[in-house]
Amino acid sequence: MSVKVGMVSLGCSKNQVDAELLLAMLADGGYEICADAAQCDVVVVNTCGFIEDAKRESIENILEFAQMKNEGKIKAVVVTGCLAERYREELAREIPEADVVLGIGSNGGLLPAIQAALAGRRTVAFGAKEDLPLEGRRILANDPYYAYLKVGDGCDNRCTYCAIPLIRGPMRSRPMEKIVEEARQLAANGVTELNVVAQDTTRYGEDLYGKLMLPQLLTQLCRIDGVRWVRILYCYPDRVTDELLEVMAREEKVVKYMDLPLQHCNGRILRAMNRRGDADSLKALLQKVRDRVPGVVLRTTMIAGFPTETEEEFGELCQFIQEVQFERLGCFAYSAEEDTPAYGMEQVDEEVRRRRADQVMEVQYGVMEQVNRAQLGRRLTVLVEGRQGRLWYGRSYMDAPDIDTKVYFTARRAHRPGEYIQVEIDGVEGYDLRGKEVEA
Repeated sequence: MSVKVGMVSLGCSKNQVDAELLLAMLADGGYEICADAAQCDVVVVNTCGFIEDAKRESIENILEFAQMKNEGKIKAVVVTGCLAERYREELAREIPEADVVLGIGSNGGLLPAIQAALAGRRTVAFGAKEDLPLEGRRILANDPYYAYLKVGDGCDNRCTYCAIPLIRGPMRSRPMEKIVEEARQLAANGVTELNVVAQDTTRYGEDLYGKLMLPQLLTQLCRIDGVRWVRILYCYPDRVTDELLEVMAREEKVVKYMDLPLQHCNGRILRAMNRRGDADSLKALLQKVRDRVPGVVLRTTMIAGFPTETEEEFGELCQFIQEVQFERLGCFAYSAEEDTPAYGMEQVDEEVRRRRADQVMEVQYGVMEQVNRAQLGRRLTVLVEGRQGRLWYGRSYMDAPDIDTKVYFTARRAHRPGEYIQVEIDGVEGYDLRGKEVEA
C-alpha cells in the first residue's frame, strides 16, 4: 500500500516553485501525492519566514499537523522552507513533534528523511544554501495553464529590513539554457503564461555571465511555441535598463506589466533601507517606463511605518502614490525582523504602522477607482479562470496570479479555464472590472 504525502506550501511564488520540485521528487520516489493533507500519512509544511505574520502562519500550520499526529490521524510531520532555514536548531528544539526539519539546502534529502521518519527516526539537516535544488521536474501546485519560472535564488541587495539574504544566501542565477528548457517543457504540458520570478529578477545573469541578461532571456522565452504571456515580477528599480524596456516594448508575448517594489519614496527613509533614490528620481524612472512601454501597468509594494518614519515622511509617501497613480499597489506594515540592521533602529509603534498601512491602501483605492474608470469601453484579452454564479472571471494582462484583481464577465458560451477571450469592459466593482464577452 502506497504512502500518501500532502504538501502545504506557504509564502511567495519562489517558495511555491521549491514545493513543486519537492512534489515531483516525492511522486518519482513512489509516494502518492494527496491533495487533502488531512487524509495523508505524511504532511510536508513548506514554510515562509519573511515577516512576523508569515512566521506565525507557518508555526500555526506545523502545530496543527503536530496535533493531528498526536491524535493518530497522520504518521509524520516534515518541516522545510524559509522558517526551517532561518531558525534551524531552535525550531527543531521548540517543536519536537516535527519528525523532519530540513533547511533549504537539504531539500534534496527529503525522500530518505521521510523513510527514516516512518521508521521512527528523526532527521534534522541543514545543508549549504547553495545546495537548494533549482532544477528538475515539477508538479504544478496551481492551475495548469500558468507557472512561475524561477530564474535564480538568493539576493545581494541587503535592504536593512529584509531577512532574505540571511535565509536564501547570495544571488545565484540558473543557466539560461536550463531555464529555456524548463519553459519549453512547461509549454508542452499546456502552460501558456510564464511568470518570471526571483528575489531580484532584474539581476538575472550578472553572476553567471558578467552582465544583466534578463532581456536576452525574455527574448528566448518569447520564441517558445505555446507560450502566450510572459510576465516579469520582482524587478529592482536600479536595474531597469533601456535594453529591458526595449524588449518589453518590442516583444508581443511580454505583457506590458512591471512589478517594481519601491518600498518608499522619501530619500532619507530609502537610505535607511539601504536603497537608493528619492521621490523625484523614482518619478523620473516610472515616467521613463511609461514612455518607453506604452500601456504598461506598474505594480509596486510599499512599507509603512519603517523605523524613524515621521508623519511628514509618511504623508510624502501618500502624496507620491496619488501623483504616480500606480495601476496596482500593495502595502505592508513594517515587520521588525531580528538579525536585520533595521531591527536595532528606533521603532515606530506597531499600531501606528498598521494604521499607516491601512491609510496607504485607502489612498490606493481612490487611485484604483480612476484607473478602472479609464478601462470603461475598452476591449481586453482575458485569461479565463472559472465561474462564480452566472458570471465568469479571469485576468487581463494587468493582473498577475494571486496578487491582483479580476475581470468578471458574462459569456456567450461555456469556457474552459485557460482559454483566452475578448471582454468589453462596461462596469467597475471595487478593485475589479465587469464586462461582457465579445467576438475576437
